[in-house]
Amino acid sequence: MRVLRGLHTITADFPGCVATIGNFDGVHLGHQGILKSLKEVAELKGVPTLVMMFEPQPKEFFAPNAAPARLANVREKFQDLKEYGVDYVLCLPFNQNLRSMSADDFVQKILVDALKIQHLIVGDDFRFGCDRSGDYQLLQQAGVKSGFSVQDTPTLELDGERVSSTRVRSELSSNNLSRVARLLGKSYRMSGRVAFGRQLGRTIDTPTANVMVKRQKLPLNGVYAVRVLLDDQQAERGANEYFAVANVGVKPTISGTPEPSLEVHLFGFKGDLYYQHLTVEFLHKIRDEQKFDGLDALKDAIENDKRAAKQYFAALPNSFRSA
Repeated sequence: MRVLRGLHTITADFPGCVATIGNFDGVHLGHQGILKSLKEVAELKGVPTLVMMFEPQPKEFFAPNAAPARLANVREKFQDLKEYGVDYVLCLPFNQNLRSMSADDFVQKILVDALKIQHLIVGDDFRFGCDRSGDYQLLQQAGVKSGFSVQDTPTLELDGERVSSTRVRSELSSNNLSRVARLLGKSYRMSGRVAFGRQLGRTIDTPTANVMVKRQKLPLNGVYAVRVLLDDQQAERGANEYFAVANVGVKPTISGTPEPSLEVHLFGFKGDLYYQHLTVEFLHKIRDEQKFDGLDALKDAIENDKRAAKQYFAALPNSFRSA
């Protein structure tokens, strides 16, 4: 998969494409259906698939403090799209210039001139252009004029409710991890590189890996039993999967850490994880994050968390352990 960062990276010999437009935040079952349709049409037309997205996401541009927590950071989003066979991702900077672009210019300059689009898949509620003046009907009319077709994305429902990123966030906040896994087709994950932290865990016999999540807000909070997947470089030295206990939040007992963080303690791991890339798979919530009255109380709570996580893992079927 190739990532195109801006229109200037699209060369004159670009072969055209079948495209879709959206945030694709946490590539859930609905997104996966769109990507499947995208690939099917692209194979018929003999052109590559392309997903167009914006950074920052429009809601983050217009109301950064009110924007919802991301399910996936940019790297995770790219990895998810690559997993589902997308050929190109066009990542456009959402700035004042793009925000002010008319709907007609968006179609002509981006879809027609730059992308040479042959087929576009979007929802019938899709809006674009300055003041959201462009809609599905305008796209259909433009397609007739410029020679591309437009396809609506059907609504996907699970248990009688629409599958969406908003619903995934809601289920995460309600601690319905099994339902989240059904919506995503896999357990919810976060990933990042391990950076140096305050190394407090070492002083209380629980060394942790400080995973850089690169988000201003996190969609979940608390202490979890997790499975950690190490990158290939680390895997060459031995096992690449470990059960672990993770803390997600702002560590309220420790002052000076207002930014959200993800810290994991891997059971049975011995070695150096600094600068390694980890993927953390959330399996079971143990408790909410809370502030303790000093380090001794925090240490006792962490020991209880480790016991609870190990009890959870001990009860898992062998088929899961070997998955």
